[in-house]
Amino acid sequence: MNSERLIHLVAQRGNAAEFPENTLPAFLSALELGVRFLELDVHLSRDGVPVVVHDHLLLRTTGLPGSVFDHDASELARIEVNEPQRFGDRYSGLRMPLLREVLALLAGHPEITLFIEIRQASLTQFGHDHVVSQVLEVIKPWRSQCALLSVDLAAIHRARRLGDAPIGWVLSDYDNHSRLKYEALQPQFLFCNHEKLPPLERLWQGPWRWVIYEVATLPLAMSLAERGAHYVQTRAVREMSNALRGLRTAQ
Repeated sequence: MNSERLIHLVAQRGNAAEFPENTLPAFLSALELGVRFLELDVHLSRDGVPVVVHDHLLLRTTGLPGSVFDHDASELARIEVNEPQRFGDRYSGLRMPLLREVLALLAGHPEITLFIEIRQASLTQFGHDHVVSQVLEVIKPWRSQCALLSVDLAAIHRARRLGDAPIGWVLSDYDNHSRLKYEALQPQFLFCNHEKLPPLERLWQGPWRWVIYEVATLPLAMSLAERGAHYVQTRAVREMSNALRGLRTAQ
C-alpha cells in the first residue's frame, strides 16, 4: 500500500464534528489540525451572492424558518448558523460566511485547496449559467486553489466552458452509465460515497483523482488508498488527522 496517498485528507465542511459546519471557525480548526484540503457548499442569496451553507432551508443550521433564497447576502451575514440542535447556545453569534470570506483564508497559503460544491437547489432556483458564473467571478483571484464540484453534470460542464478552474463530479451512482459520462467529461476529480462502491474492487482509473467521502476510520482510509483513492473526505477531522499522523510517524 502506498501510504503517501493518505496525506490527502479533505475536511468535509471544515472541522464539522467540533464546530458548526461550513463556518470560519470550522475551516480554521481544520487548517490548524494540518489539513490542507477543505470542502464546502455554496448557495446563492436572493441577490445572487455566493454564501457558504449546505442546506438552502435555514432550520437545521440556524433554527429559523425560511430559505437562503428569501434573503439578500447582507441579511444572511447577520443570521446565526450555530446549529442549535447540535450545540445549543455554545456558538451563539456565529454568522454565515460569504464565499469570499472563506477564500480570504487562502491569502499567503498556496498549499490550501478548496473544493466548492455548488448545490442543486440553487441551480434549480437561479439557473445553471447564473449560478456558475457568479461563483466563478468570486473565485477568480483564487481559481488555481479551487475546484468546482456538483452532482449536476450540466453545472460542471458550464464551469469548464465559462472558466478555467478544475472541476469535479459528485457521483450519484458508481456504475457503467456514470462511467461513460465521466470518461467523456474527463473531470479532474471524481467524488463518491464509499458506501456506493463495490466491495474490494479497484477504482476505475483515468486522468481524474478519486475523492471518497464519509470516511471516518483509518482502516477504511487505508483500504480505499489500496484500491486507488487519492483523497478521503471526512467529518472526523481531528481523529483522522491524528491517525494519519501516527501512521506516518510509525513508518
